[in-house]
Amino acid sequence: MLQYSDMHQTSNFAVLSISYEKADGETRGKFAFFDENIKSFVSRIHDENLGDAFVVSTCNRTEIYTTTPNYLLVAEEYCKTIGVHLTDFLQFANILTKEEALTHLFRVAAGLESQIIGDFEIIGQIKKAYNRFKKERQNSNPYLERAINSAIQISKRIKNETGISNGAASVSYAAVHYILNNQKRITDKNILLLGVGEIGQNTVENLVKHVYQPKIKIANRTQDKAEKISQKYNIPHVDYADFDKELKNTDILIVATGAKHPIINASHFPNGKETLVIDLSIPHNVEKDVTNNENVTLVDVDELSKQIQETIQQREKEVPKADKIIKEMAKDFLEWEKKRKLAPNIHHFKAVLKNMERNEMHNFYRKNKYINVTDMELSDKMIQKITNRFAKYIIDNPWKAEEISKLMHEILVEQPNNEFNEKH
Repeated sequence: MLQYSDMHQTSNFAVLSISYEKADGETRGKFAFFDENIKSFVSRIHDENLGDAFVVSTCNRTEIYTTTPNYLLVAEEYCKTIGVHLTDFLQFANILTKEEALTHLFRVAAGLESQIIGDFEIIGQIKKAYNRFKKERQNSNPYLERAINSAIQISKRIKNETGISNGAASVSYAAVHYILNNQKRITDKNILLLGVGEIGQNTVENLVKHVYQPKIKIANRTQDKAEKISQKYNIPHVDYADFDKELKNTDILIVATGAKHPIINASHFPNGKETLVIDLSIPHNVEKDVTNNENVTLVDVDELSKQIQETIQQREKEVPKADKIIKEMAKDFLEWEKKRKLAPNIHHFKAVLKNMERNEMHNFYRKNKYINVTDMELSDKMIQKITNRFAKYIIDNPWKAEEISKLMHEILVEQPNNEFNEKH
């Protein structure tokens, strides 16, 4: 069995990524991961003793992050869970390990790997994904905890210290941007949003923000959720059962659902009414055959991403600043890992010094019947200073850590003990 201490090291960290760079929307949809898959996947890797892993699945990417060197076995269990072949998965997957995998996580969290650069919605999706897996696993992985927290800090710093998120360009905003640029008299259009998950809510927020008094209604399979969003944004909702009826009066349909298969098809548009359909779902939840009706225009995520290139070009100028922050934070992370790995050596060294201090203070008190508080404080400072010197040396020279620790133990513990035994 893998020792727990071996399951949270950069040397074992890996990411297997399928993203828009190598796979189109339809292909990405085949490898999408749903909440209902979590329990089965976690059980599989636990039963096979494959350590820890979690999956981030968004419209632009599906990525497996794992802290085991057996990452291909983890990928195989993932494929079994979602019902695809490993060979098909590997055809589109990029595999990164060790520090490259860590840097990739940080770049994804920073929005640098997003189809729309600077899209900070991804960090919320990473946090949510990890927390769901942690809850199912019923424990946390120290390495992943630190990595996720570092990713969150990187995202915050880049958002605050660079202009990489200027000129809103998330997928949800891209949809609103497209509507504003391609629809006349937008305030007269009846807009129906189907699905009020994270992307759906962001779309509503952008519509309310950028369109004056939009005529928007929302629908969702779960009525309670639709009611909550309706109240939050003060917009009407319709019963899901009445969706088809409402669609007849709709000019713009935005689909942001999370179904495994298309739920909107040509049968939903039997008349000649002009309708713009925007599909924000991956896998696609709108069949391409809707355009058999010449009055229906269909736009998907990949097409939306092409609409905001000017914003992207401005953001790309900020990438060097973001990269600098990532390098700085990655260095801090690796320093933490070194210290964490060598912590037992450092703690042992300090404990030996503290034990020497107690013995000397005891002897001093026995002879003089008092101990000065100032002397105690000075002693503590000296011990900490010597410990810091020791820690810095073995952290800077990790290959010498065991040798030096053993040598210090011989000098400070074994030799005095031998001398004491010889005298007595």
